[in-house]
Amino acid sequence: MFKRILIANRGEIARRIARSCQRLGIEFVAVHSSADAGADHLRGAVAREWIGEAPASASYLNGQAIIDAALRSGCEAIHPGYGFLSENPGFARAVAEAGLVFIGPDADTIVQMGDKARARQLMEAAGVPVLPGSPEATESYGLIQETCAEIGYPVILKPSAGGGGKGMQVVWSEAELREAVDAAVRIGRSSFGDGRLLVERYVSQPRHLEVQIFGDGRGAAVHLFERECSLQRRHQKIVEEAPACGLPADTREALLAAAVRGAQAIGYRNAGTFEFILAPDGHFYFLEVNTRLQVEHPVTEAITGLDLVEWQLRIAAGAGLPLAQADIRADGHAIECRVYAEDPLREFAPMPGAALHTRWPAQLRVDAAFDHGGAVPAFYDPMLAKLIAHGSGRAAALAQLQAGLRDTELLGLTSNLGFLQRLLREPRVQAGQLHTHLVDELAAAPEANRLTAAVACAASIRQAQACAESASPWQGGVGAYDRAALDPDAPLGRVAYRSGAERWQAWLLDRDDERTLVQVDGQRHAVSLSGAGERWQGEVDGWRWFALLRGDDVELSVGGQRVALRAELAEQAEQEAGGGLQVRTPMPGTVVALPLAAGSRVEAQQVVAIVEAMKMENRLYAPCAGIVAELHCQVGDIVNADALLVSLGSEEAE
Repeated sequence: MFKRILIANRGEIARRIARSCQRLGIEFVAVHSSADAGADHLRGAVAREWIGEAPASASYLNGQAIIDAALRSGCEAIHPGYGFLSENPGFARAVAEAGLVFIGPDADTIVQMGDKARARQLMEAAGVPVLPGSPEATESYGLIQETCAEIGYPVILKPSAGGGGKGMQVVWSEAELREAVDAAVRIGRSSFGDGRLLVERYVSQPRHLEVQIFGDGRGAAVHLFERECSLQRRHQKIVEEAPACGLPADTREALLAAAVRGAQAIGYRNAGTFEFILAPDGHFYFLEVNTRLQVEHPVTEAITGLDLVEWQLRIAAGAGLPLAQADIRADGHAIECRVYAEDPLREFAPMPGAALHTRWPAQLRVDAAFDHGGAVPAFYDPMLAKLIAHGSGRAAALAQLQAGLRDTELLGLTSNLGFLQRLLREPRVQAGQLHTHLVDELAAAPEANRLTAAVACAASIRQAQACAESASPWQGGVGAYDRAALDPDAPLGRVAYRSGAERWQAWLLDRDDERTLVQVDGQRHAVSLSGAGERWQGEVDGWRWFALLRGDDVELSVGGQRVALRAELAEQAEQEAGGGLQVRTPMPGTVVALPLAAGSRVEAQQVVAIVEAMKMENRLYAPCAGIVAELHCQVGDIVNADALLVSLGSEEAE
């Protein structure tokens, strides 16, 4: 076994690899960019190596800097984790040439499996089922047109060198083909340096299944069963489970055998994942091979009781496969969900920032980038954590995961926690009726904003009781009152809240030791709450909520949906309501476009600014029609979350 390795990654996967190293008595060296100088993944390392500035291209994608750090710190091997350089054959080859061990497959295997056309050819030769499609990747429109006519529409165009769904185009008829080919070639060239396309028959509403395999590089390979990965957004998985839901025994056996056969045919070494789609008619087809550890590997660890990182380390150190196929068993059912700093209401746009308070559920396995709080830089993938439940069956695991999501406290960051809670409540998910477009069919509608105002109202009461009336945002006798002396139908007080350009007024109707009755927008809500000082929690309309109250600022999460509010004097709010609207950025980033000049007329939902964060452009829209009163930024400005970008005025005022 190795004595010291370098972990060439960050966040939760770096911490996950470190845990196996610590258990096995292996020293590890951690690397970091300028943005990660204080990150949790550096803890426990025998050395911390700075590898560059914040952008990934200057640090975690700087292969030479990583190799130099490994040599400088006396490492024998490099574990790439996933993402970044994990499937870069040039990096794998450079590691070996430097006299170090790359903990993964060899560079030639990565090259072959990274080319979709070559991988398809090798798998077809090994007897692994493939979709009808083109035998070779090409940019020729004529050849693509011929292939489409031969296999029939609909078809899917895939950049041969691509991954993560980027550039893929679904074509339903020949009339759409030219435009789709041009787009796919353009994206392939710009993103991967290769515009060649692979054409395959398109399967509507398939399931996405994958098989975890390990090979010894000498022709022997085993599987560690399959995973279901059908719940996806933007071609990226968000919920995975093992085993797959309701898979017939003969289909499962054929699927596992095909993956092992494919791994043996190419002499695969170390960890890999064979991915397939399962058509509605029950036939499965090869998609691709991921030549690394998968994000979702914990569900396989949960049902097998095995440490997949340990297997990687032992095989890379020269040992054979730790277990024979007959000795690998599966027990129960496991489900994992990925927690991202992203906004489901903005097409899952990344939302970098900093967590003010975090408490992960004690009843689940949690692989997290940080334990109590930390930053999510705008330069990297916004995944915060993975929550993993394991039960005797699927229903038990699903119930555990739902309870864990409900108990998760995350304040200061916008995340997909609320969306995950609603997703797991979906009847089709509960029944295991999954396919890869199911998430797209579910509306990411927010819970009514009045819920957040109601909760903030109830939580603020306790602070108002401890304050002098003049220091309280409340209008009315909230600090102390004689209920019998008041009209029983009259509100006891009110408070106004602002979040960006939106404002609400909440009315206190009644309260006792167990609940607070609040009215917002004509709707009554019974809010339970407990806590002290800044931190409060409770329930409203069946949803758990958590809050941080800091003066007039309320950082709130209701059912996993985050809202930052500011309490205002009700009269002040009424006076300001007609004085213009503000467009603020919900995420930090760089202003890349301001389409309208001051004085321009703007329509409701027209784009007024574009902020780039985590390589994604986030469009900010006018909440109503009016006039651009003032621009508070310039193109190229780096702005923080909640920064005021544009002020709007009414046309009458103009």
